[in-house]
Formats: sequence, structure tokens, C-alpha cells
Amino acid sequence: MGTPCSIALILLPGFSLFTLGAVRSVFALANEVEGEPLYRLRQYSAEGDSASTLCGLTLAAEPLEQLHAEQGGLLLLIADERSDERLGVAANHRLAQLLQRFGQDSGWTVGASGTGAQLLAQHGLLDGYRAAIDWQIQAEAAKRYPDHVFTTGLFEIDRNRISAGAGAAVTDMLLHWLGKRHGSIFAAEVAVALGLERMRGGDERQPVPASSQPAVGSARLKDALELMAANLAEPLPAEDIAQLVGVSRRQLERLFRQHLDTLPSRYYLELRLKHARRQLKQTTLSILQVGLVCGFTSGSHFSTTYRNYFGYTPREERARHTMPLVETDNAGEDIE
Repeated sequence: MGTPCSIALILLPGFSLFTLGAVRSVFALANEVEGEPLYRLRQYSAEGDSASTLCGLTLAAEPLEQLHAEQGGLLLLIADERSDERLGVAANHRLAQLLQRFGQDSGWTVGASGTGAQLLAQHGLLDGYRAAIDWQIQAEAAKRYPDHVFTTGLFEIDRNRISAGAGAAVTDMLLHWLGKRHGSIFAAEVAVALGLERMRGGDERQPVPASSQPAVGSARLKDALELMAANLAEPLPAEDIAQLVGVSRRQLERLFRQHLDTLPSRYYLELRLKHARRQLKQTTLSILQVGLVCGFTSGSHFSTTYRNYFGYTPREERARHTMPLVETDNAGEDIE
């Protein structure tokens, strides 16, 4: 029996328990399908010996200083918020040093899930690589790093860089990564063990939540909704959207009335406001910054529009949001 391949999971502030569970399940079942430990998992935190989840729990993790390059493996950032804004200066410096070291080691594959590809770009690990990223910040990341290619697909596997969008996309990415290492039959067996009917391809688009993109029967309306979802920070004029999807503005308005019982401008505004609400609850961006990334040109305009729609101001929204009680759990053990 050979030495198990090392999987180093870097838990970044605000990561999703769902994502962590999906990653650990894939490798645990890979070991089970093989009948021996192919993979050994450890989880680390840039902020010490614990990491905080999106829902406010605190999980035990090993400090980054304890992660050392061995014979090679996979280093995977698990991030579901704008972790670059939540990491302290010292923690960000430690992470940068780690990524530089492992990124230059040809024996290691470096990857990210959710919003993590933005950190890889920040620290120079995506130069010349394609990357998938959470659809909610895809446009922002492309603007922030114009020399990088961020796709809207479920995942990207580009040589020794792998990346996935939000949610279950990380499962599909890892199944395909396993397929490259052990063959497609092995990956399919792991997928069956996970209860999946099929393995989705990386070129499939990330699903937009129902709150942002309802089920519709028109392909052109679906294209219009995707354009809106991808351009929240700099909203497109209705004329531009209509031209890009191949209809007149009047036809576009008819499609929205027929399928959604609203006007394009009203739907677009609601989409941006709901996105702003998530940012106020889930990030440390200032209220002005939230307004700007959601397409509002001034703080007063954002505050007034938000209050008119939700019934309270962005400042009151943030004050209403309280974190759950902190709990701890031991989660640094190996998977055998």
C-alpha cells in the first residue's frame, strides 16, 4: 500500500459547511471505493487553530505553519465569502507565503472553491490559467483582475490549477479530478456512492438561484436574466440588454410582463437590492461599498432605494443581523 496523497484544505473566514462536507465526502468515498486510504485530509486555518463558518460555527483547524510540502498533493481553498476582505493583515500575509510556496511546487495542484479563485488571482497563482468563480462575484473579479479569465462554468481544471463555483460545483470538479488520476470508471463509482445520477461537465453554467433567476419558458428572457445577474455592479441599460438578446426593447418588456409580471427595470432593481441584502449580512464591506458593488452611484441613493423596498435602511439591516452562538468541533483528524 502506497503513501496516501495529501489533501490540504484551507478554511477561510465565512466558508460553507456544505462545501467542506462535500469535499470530505468525495475523498472519504474515494478511499472506500478503492478499499484503502488513497487520500489523507487535513484542514488548516490562516487565522490560527480555528476557522469560522458562514453560519457562525467555529471549527478546529491546524495553523498554516504546520502545513509542509511533502511528496505532492492538492491544496484547496474553501471560501464562500470575500475572504480577502475578512482576513487580517497577518493572516493574509501567511496565506500569501503559503500559496507562493505551493504554487511553485510542481508536485502540488492548487485549487479553490466558491470565491477562492479571487485570492489565487490576488497572489499571482492564476497567471495564464482559466478559473471558475462564484457567479455572484464573477463580474467583479473580472473587473478587478482584467488580465485573468474567470468563467461562469461549474468548474475549471487547467493543468495544476482547479477551481469551482459555488455550492455543489466543487463535487463535480473533484470527481473529474479523480477521473484524471484514476480513470473515468473510478470517478463514476465514487459519483454513484455519492448518490449522483451523473457527473456534470465544467462547461455547464452555474445555476442562478430562484430568487435571482426564476424558471422561465423563453430562451431570450433567460439570456436577459443571466445578463442582469452578471452585471450587478454596472447595470446595463434596457436597450443594451434587448440588443444583446436579439429583441427590441418593447419585445423585452412584453417577455417580462408575460412570464414575470413585471418590467425589466423593476426586476433588475429587485435583483440588485436582494444582492445588496446578502452582502450586508455576509460581508464586512462598508454600506457605501455594498451600494457601489450593487450598482448604486451614491450612498444616499442606495439608502433611500433600500428603505423604500425593504422598509428599513441598509444600516438598520446590518444592525438586525446577529451571528449565532459559537460552537466548537474537532475536525482536523485524518480520513482513513
